[in-house]
This record gives sequence, structure tokens and C-alpha cells, in this order.
Amino acid sequence: MFYQKNTVWLLILVIIVAVAAAVFDYQPFWQKISSFRPWTLGLDLAGGSYLIYDIDLSQTSAADRGSVVNGLRDVIEKRVNLFGVSEPKIYTETSGDHSRLVAELAGIKDISQAIKEIGATPFLDFREVQEEGTSTLKFIPTVLTGRYIKSARLGFDSVTNVPQVEIEFTDEGAKIFADLTEKNINKPLAIFLDNNLIEMPTVKEKIVGGKAQITGKFTLEAARQLVERFNAGALPAPITLVNQQTVDASLGQDALQKALLAGLIGTAAIIIFMMAFYGRLGVFASLALLMYISLILGIFKLLPVTMTLAGIAGAILSIGMAVDANVLIFARTREELKKGLSWSAAIEEGFRRAWSSIRDSNISTLITAAILYNFTSGFVRGFALTLFIGVIVSMFSAITVTRGFLKTFILKTKKAD
Repeated sequence: MFYQKNTVWLLILVIIVAVAAAVFDYQPFWQKISSFRPWTLGLDLAGGSYLIYDIDLSQTSAADRGSVVNGLRDVIEKRVNLFGVSEPKIYTETSGDHSRLVAELAGIKDISQAIKEIGATPFLDFREVQEEGTSTLKFIPTVLTGRYIKSARLGFDSVTNVPQVEIEFTDEGAKIFADLTEKNINKPLAIFLDNNLIEMPTVKEKIVGGKAQITGKFTLEAARQLVERFNAGALPAPITLVNQQTVDASLGQDALQKALLAGLIGTAAIIIFMMAFYGRLGVFASLALLMYISLILGIFKLLPVTMTLAGIAGAILSIGMAVDANVLIFARTREELKKGLSWSAAIEEGFRRAWSSIRDSNISTLITAAILYNFTSGFVRGFALTLFIGVIVSMFSAITVTRGFLKTFILKTKKAD
């Protein structure tokens, strides 16, 4: 009796949460009263800019390339977020020794603006100077680049009052800077910004503490802008724009409407089949399915998950898996009823015998989704994420919601009979 009461209260709680999630999911309602948590749409649905950059790793050692590429992605993402782009997708693609960075900026229709936001981040590096002949200088790249900058601030020369940029390196950068200045005492050390020489001071002594000043004869506005960009993140490696596209939102909206229509038709067909084939069992399975859809959509919107067509496909696939669990349970329950077991015993045995199949199939799907998410990029990751979340919630729906309905209503009806 105590267990059954707990089941009823848990079912009531899930129903309340599902209804609240359904209200939360319905965007037109929220648009009338609040801007809280709108749906986050990806580039293929909202439109925007799609940019591909080549990453120049020619001056990066093979051992450091992985960290440089990951650092570049993080810097660009931070840079774009600083400009208020909604849910950008920044990821890298590597093939052999060749790496590219892809930026999907949903909602940004002005592609020149998008290019400016990505490419304006400065690339700073320090180079040793070697004299060749009487007047020729050779600049030798070092590992000290903007990736090691911890922070930057605007300063002024104490004598000339000329604006300068004062930078502070990370602990690792401070050590590299100290070793570099020690190696080049009484020699010039060149500072390049976006491959342009801006300063070539002579090192007087080893500089410890990880701090340096860059003058470069900046105007006040130029120095202030450089400080902002350094704090947003300096690029650890140069990038070159190789492809640019503007994605029309109208095409995405048309595809979205078709995907949603397909989802509605598929869900309706599943409900009709379940009710026709399993009777009252199918009715409760259908109610559990509708609650499941409400819950996963609420989770997607609350996190938020950037919805793309691939993500919607993953969600729809998880709906099929949720129904599959109910089919297994009901098939097992019918078998137990044919053996002469009571409804209570048949339901318990049906869940017990179906659980191993449900568990194994869902775990294998979760493993596949996790692999896809971690080893792919772009739309495939969106598909994997929604599928992963959907499968977890579907397991909860099959074991908790459907079971709760059956124990609360079917068993009470049979006892009354």
C-alpha cells in the first residue's frame, strides 16, 4: 500500500511537471508576456553567416598543434560572445596536418560584420632578430605569442605620455618571456602584430614577472581597441578566411515547418497504432508519450540546446525509442497474462523481463550518441546531443510514467472488476 501511494504521488508530480513544461514549450504564449528563454535556433533554421578559416600552424610545433587549435577555438568563441552573437557554434576540423575553423553565427545577416568580428582579433608574436650582412634583418619566430597573454590594460609612457599597451603573461608565458629576454640581452627583440612589425626594443636585461609594454606609436583609440581585443583573446595562430556564405532564414523556416509536420504525423500515427493494438494499455502509453515529448522539449529549451534540423531528427528518433520500450513491456505483459498470471503479477513480470532488453538497447544508443558527440562536429553533434537527452528521458518515461499509469489505473480497474 505504501509503495502504491508513492507511485501515485510520483505520477502526479510528473504530470504537473509535464504540463508546466508544455506551457513553457509553447513559444507564442511566452512572446506575449515575457522574453524568458526563447527557443535557440541554429544557423540552418534562423539563418545567418557561415565562415570557414584556414589555420596557419607552420610556426607551431607538432606537439603543440592540438592545444593551439583548441585554444584558437576558445578565443574565437569568446571573441564572438563579446559582440553579443546569439549561441554561436565555433568548431574546428582537422585532416592530417591541415586544420580549419568553422564559425556558424545564427542571426548575423551582414556577413561583413561577421568577418570583422572574427578576423579583428589580433595575432601578436615575438621574434628574435638576426642580422644578415650590413643592413638586412632576419626575424626568427618564437613560441611566445598572444596565446600566453593573461590580461592587457591601457597605459601611458611616463616621459612622453604616449599611449601604450601593458600586457601580463600567464605563468607559462612569463617563463618563456624570461628565457627569451635572457637569451637576447643587448639584442633587439621584435614584436609583430598581425605580421606587421610594430616595435623592436633592445633587451637590456632578463625580464621576470611576466609583464611587458608595447608602445608602437599608437593613438589613444588604437591602443584602447587593442587592449579590448587582447582581453577578448589574442589568436594563438594566424587564420585566413577561405569560404563565406550567408544562409537564408526562409529556407530554414520552411524545413522546420516540414520537420515539425512530419513529427506530428509520426506521433499521431504511433498513438493510433498503440491504442488500436494494445487497447487501454496503448492509451496510457500514448499519454506517457505525450508527457515525454513535453519534457524533452522543455529540457531542450531550458538548457538551452541549439535546435537544428539534425537536432530535431535526433529528438524524433528518440520518440520512436520511447515507444519501442512500451512495446517490449506490453508484449511481455501479454505473454504473462496468457500464462494465467494476475494483472498485477503480469505487469511486474512484464517490466522485469523487458527491462534487460530496454536497458541494453538504450545503453548502446547512448554510447553511440556519446561517440558521435565527442568525435564529430557541426550538425552531427546536434543530432547526437538531442538523441542522448531523449534516450535518457525515454527510459525514465517507460519505467516510471508508463508503469505509474498502469499501477494506478489498470490495476484499480481490475480490482474493482
